[in-house]
Amino acid sequence: MPSGRVHNLINIAAYSVLAAGALILSRQDLLTITPAQALNFTLAFAAGTFLLSPDLDLAEGRVDSKRHWGILGVLWVPYGRMFRHRGLSHTWVLGPLTRLAYLAVLITLIVGLLRTAVPTLTLPDIPQPISLKFAVPIMLGYYLSQWLHLIADGVRPDHGLRHTARKLRRMPGRRRPRARSRSH
Repeated sequence: MPSGRVHNLINIAAYSVLAAGALILSRQDLLTITPAQALNFTLAFAAGTFLLSPDLDLAEGRVDSKRHWGILGVLWVPYGRMFRHRGLSHTWVLGPLTRLAYLAVLITLIVGLLRTAVPTLTLPDIPQPISLKFAVPIMLGYYLSQWLHLIADGVRPDHGLRHTARKLRRMPGRRRPRARSRSH
C-alpha cells in the first residue's frame, strides 16, 4: 500500500496526462471542454486527491488528507472511528459517497451553528437547479481521484461486495441452505 505522498504523486501524474490529452484532443476539435468544466473537474480532482482521500478512515493518525485540512483536520477523527481502514470507505461507489455525506453533515452543522450564533448572517444560496454540465465534471474529477487511490492500493471494484458476502457467510445463527436432492 503506497504512502499518502505516493498516492498524491500518482494522482498528479495521472492528472497531467489527462490534461495534456484533453488539450491535444480539444485543439484537434475532437473534444469540447468549456473552461468552467475544466475548472470543475480540476477542483474536484484536487479535492478528492488532497482533502477527501479514502485514507481519511485513518483520521486518528497522521494522514496527509487530514493534515491538508489544517486545524479543521480534527473534524475527520469521527469519520476515522466510524469506518475501519479499507472497509466501506475503500469501496468504489459507496466509499467516495461516505466522505461526501460526512462533509455534507459537517457543513450543515457549521451552517446551523453560524445561523444560531449570528442570525443576521447571510450565506450564499446554492443555485437551483444544478445542471449536468456543471455536476458531471465535478463527479468525474472526484471519483477518478478516488479510483486512482483504490487502484494503487490494489482494491478491486468488487471489494465491497466480496467483503459483505464474506461477512454474511460468517454471521452466527445463519442457516446454510440444504443441498437439493437430484432425484427424478
